[in-house]
This record gives sequence, C-alpha cells and structure tokens, in this order.
Amino acid sequence: MIDVLSHTDPKLHALQLDLKEEILHLKKELNAVILAHYYQESEIQDLADFVGDSLDLSRRAASTNADVIVFAGVHFMAETAKILNPLKQVLLPDIEAGCSLADSCPAAQFKAFRQLHPDHISITYINCSAEVKALSDIICTSSNAEKIINQIPVERPILFSPDRNLGAYLQKKTNRDMLLWNGSCIVHETFSERKIIGLQIEHPEAKLIAHPECEEPILRRADFVGSTSALLKYTQSSPEKEFIVATEVGILHQMQKACPNKIFIPAPPDENCACNECPHMKRNTVEKLYSCMKNRQPEIILDALLMKRALTPIHRMLEMS
Repeated sequence: MIDVLSHTDPKLHALQLDLKEEILHLKKELNAVILAHYYQESEIQDLADFVGDSLDLSRRAASTNADVIVFAGVHFMAETAKILNPLKQVLLPDIEAGCSLADSCPAAQFKAFRQLHPDHISITYINCSAEVKALSDIICTSSNAEKIINQIPVERPILFSPDRNLGAYLQKKTNRDMLLWNGSCIVHETFSERKIIGLQIEHPEAKLIAHPECEEPILRRADFVGSTSALLKYTQSSPEKEFIVATEVGILHQMQKACPNKIFIPAPPDENCACNECPHMKRNTVEKLYSCMKNRQPEIILDALLMKRALTPIHRMLEMS
C-alpha cells in the first residue's frame, strides 16, 4: 500500500491506495491503453499493456482501438502517438519528461540547415520534436534506420539527424556518405571505456552489447550493436550467460524477466553517478501514472496542421519498415 498525495484532489490526501488496482480500474473505465518504453522504471513496465522501443510503440499507437493512450515515455514519444491518433486523448505522466537528443535539434536551426542543403533527403531519428518531424522527409528509429537508408538511391545525398553517433555507425554499416547533425544522448555519451574494460577483465566470459547511440570507442569494443529491442532479442537467443549492457539501465528489467538464469551487468558511466539512467525517462513514476489517468492530465495538445505535416514522414517510416 502506498500513500499518494494529490495536489489537484484534496480528498486523496493521506489516502492509502493500491496503485496497481486503481490504475487497472482507471484503464478499464477510460478504455485506455498504457504504452511504456523499455527505459521506464520496472513497476511501470509491469503495469503496461505493451512495452517496447520507439518503433514497436509507434506501431502499437498506430493500431490501437483504445480511446485514451497513456504513454509512459518521454515527450517526443507521446507526440508521435498523438500525431498517429489526432482524435484520441494522449496522456503523459510527467509533461517535463523531455529528451536531451530532441533538445539538441531546435526546429528553427534544423529548418535553416535543411535550406542550406536542399538536394539532401532528410532522414530523421524519431528522437526529435513534432516540429522537426514535420520538416523531415522520413522518420526512422534505431531498429529500422539501416533498412530505410538502404532503400534510398545511392546518388541521393542524405542528411541524418539528430544523433551523430547513430549516424556515424550507420555510415559504416551502409557505406553511405551522410551529412550528420551534431546531436547526442546524454545517457549514451556517459559510458566509460576505461570502466568497461575493467568489467571485461572482471567478467572475461561476458559479452559487451551496446546501443548505436554510444560513442565509437564503446561500439568498437562491443560484441553486438543494436537497437534496444535488438539487444533484448540478442540476450535471449545467445547461448552466453553474462552480458555487459551499454544502454539505459531500464532494459535490464526485461532482460532479467526473459532470461532469469543469465547475468546482466549495466555498463558504468564515466562519473560516480546514476548517469546510465535517463533522468527524463525516470521522471515518470507509478504515482504520476495514476494521477494522470485520474485527472486526464497532462495531455498532449498539438496543432492540427503540424500533426498533418509530421504524419507524412512517420507514415513513410512505417511503410519502409
């Protein structure tokens, strides 16, 4: 039993609630679906109807019959769900749950950059604002970016935004010369190569697996590089028993659930901090999940014309995936 204090409903002050029961009741009452990213805290993952990476959750959002979408993730993900479902209510437990990568690519600067390179096709990582999506030709995720790039004619120059590490990785994978936006993820840039080498010495049988948003020295050392869902699948199919995981630590919950007899070691950040946890993802809590469903706030509100413009490159992504 958890104490929940609500600043919007005084009747809830000091009441003890079984939040899981209350959330499930509200889900039924609202005809809601709860979508949660792999990087959410484990309690939220266990309450969600669907847990996945950006591509899988985009597909779930596009196909849902629910009246209300509760997106336990960050702002750009909830925006994507709203773009795909303009007539549905989309709720985000904490409206301040942003993204350092999306913040690194302001729409006005991105528009100016595109205007400098009008001959380039713009393939933009889904970790960006609705405004940047609307200025892009095709959206991608780390799961489908390589497949999408390989469908672009080789004579067509590509502008890849906003993650420079993912872009550089894809350049090597596809052998395409791409113009890269200089953005990055605060979590994936903090992993310490020196500390990872120490872990590999300590655990010589462990496989190092890494998300392509990590910096090149980490990717160079990795035994496997892939999207969040690809990392999860790799740990399930691999005969190995130990893994050092270089991505946001939230995915370890699903890895441990799928493979309880295997050992998963989070890659250490460069500083003595919890920097392998995304501070934006972790803004969402079970208490905030309950509150947003109870009060139907915070809600994602987007301009209708913006949603229409942003929908086109998202649809292209889904078609090309």
